[in-house]
Amino acid sequence: MKKHLLSSCVIGAFVCPTLALADINVGIDLSTTGPAAAIGIQSQNAISLWPKTLGGEKLNYIVLDDASDVSRAVKNVRKLTLEDKVDLVVGPNLTAAALAFLDVLKETETPMIALAASAAIVVPVDDPGRKWAFKMPQNDTLMAKVLVEDMLKKGYKNIAFIGYADSYGENWWNEFNKVADSKINVIARESYQRTDTTVVGQVMKLIAAKPDAILIAGAGTPAVLPARTLKERGYKGPIYQTHGIGTLEFLQVGGKSVEGTLFPTGPGVVAHTLPDDNPVKKVALDFTQKYEAKFGANTATQFAGDAYGAWMIADQAASRVIQKGIKPGTVEFRRALRDEIEQTKELTAPNGVFNITAKDHQGFDDRATVLGEIKDGKFQYAKK
Repeated sequence: MKKHLLSSCVIGAFVCPTLALADINVGIDLSTTGPAAAIGIQSQNAISLWPKTLGGEKLNYIVLDDASDVSRAVKNVRKLTLEDKVDLVVGPNLTAAALAFLDVLKETETPMIALAASAAIVVPVDDPGRKWAFKMPQNDTLMAKVLVEDMLKKGYKNIAFIGYADSYGENWWNEFNKVADSKINVIARESYQRTDTTVVGQVMKLIAAKPDAILIAGAGTPAVLPARTLKERGYKGPIYQTHGIGTLEFLQVGGKSVEGTLFPTGPGVVAHTLPDDNPVKKVALDFTQKYEAKFGANTATQFAGDAYGAWMIADQAASRVIQKGIKPGTVEFRRALRDEIEQTKELTAPNGVFNITAKDHQGFDDRATVLGEIKDGKFQYAKK
């Protein structure tokens, strides 16, 4: 009957009330406690700003904390998909957890919009599990490109590298070298664990190599440790970090030791200081102002913008599925939602413009990256 009425509205070419099909249920897995809590809490804050509808239907969402633990995250996603039978998964914050979700997504035919960074979550896209996976943060290749361009512009040819001894650090090592190619030499490489309390040995080796600049491939507050140790040991050269540092806690813990740090970032992180001709500024600033009205001045981060952008993508896709009369809560809806997410075109979100395709489940281009700088204890646009 509902399908018949929807068809009548189209044929008669007149406006009729939207027919409610059913509530849409979204399952959300975040790291709101544990080592990645600084990221997860930002995501949770942004989700609290989501509208109460998705695609015009009532939105219900279930938020579970994985405590920054991969095994717990997998338990959460199994509960959300197998027991709660959600129409969409948003999260997790951790790359390792997102990769562990892939088998569950394939098994349950549930689309995921991940809030974790690594391109490995969505590449290769023809993998059966990755068919269901999309992600918000920029691929590391885009971010590495911003850093390499700045290094070359400033004449830095010899770089030292220290990164996490996990998938985040390894992926950054691979992507940075790929982009740098033969234009930049990495003359020293060290690694450390997120839980380490000292990196003096690694830092002394980096300094001894006499690099033009040093790149730290870390995320959240543990990325402060190498920066602080470098300053304590007398290093006075430029320090680059990755977009993973974009948390308020990083600024608070880092203090003066991270002042002057250069890092690649999404436009939303530095919305207030973006030039007016930036194509993302209006949407980025609108979100930032909404976020800061609730959580305070200078509190918006990359992770908050990504979490809000996930709703924007899902809302557009769900709207198109609803127009087809497909009922939420069914495998047909989940399949159609996956297909429509893949058709996202020129959607401007707080951190860039999405053009998602069957070959690209991330969808950002150069409009999603700018060079940021920590100045006066804030994340700001690094003026060229």
